[in-house]
Formats: sequence, C-alpha cells, structure tokens
Amino acid sequence: MKILTVLVLVACFLITLALGAQNQQLVNFDFLIAQGDFQLSTLLGIAFGGGFALGWLICGTLYLKTRFTRNRLMKKVEKQQKELDQLRAEPVKE
Repeated sequence: MKILTVLVLVACFLITLALGAQNQQLVNFDFLIAQGDFQLSTLLGIAFGGGFALGWLICGTLYLKTRFTRNRLMKKVEKQQKELDQLRAEPVKE
C-alpha cells in the first residue's frame, strides 16, 4: 500500500512538471513591498510547494500533540490499573 502511495505521488509530480513546462508565460507579481516578473510555472510551483509544506507542518504538529496526549493518558490508565489490582488483592476487613 505504501508503494502505491509513493507511485501516485511520483506520477502527480511528473504530471505537474509536464504541465509546468508548458506555462512559460511571464507574469507580474506584486509583493507587499516590491514586485517582480516570474514565469507562471515557477510562481505556481512556489505557491503549491509552500502550501504543501504548511499543510504537512500543521498536520504533523497536530499528530505529535495527539500522540503525546495518548501516551500521557495511557500511563495514567496503567497507573490506575495497578492501583485497582492492589485494591482487589487486599482482603476486605470488617
């Protein structure tokens, strides 16, 4: 399954390169404080790459946060399970 995912990503990358090679038109891009002329394919590639990186950063951060929370809660459950087992092992005093 992992190989299939890699192949799909490589195919998308190659299609993107092929389409980008056809878009050699120069466009005027205005920054906040400057402007410049870029090829349309380069500008789209930078925007796509930046969005992809930002998405991975956000998803990775949320994934790590979830994993740390899960590990912390699992330790709490194990501790409570040990306490419960100790209470069950003690004889009832009347």
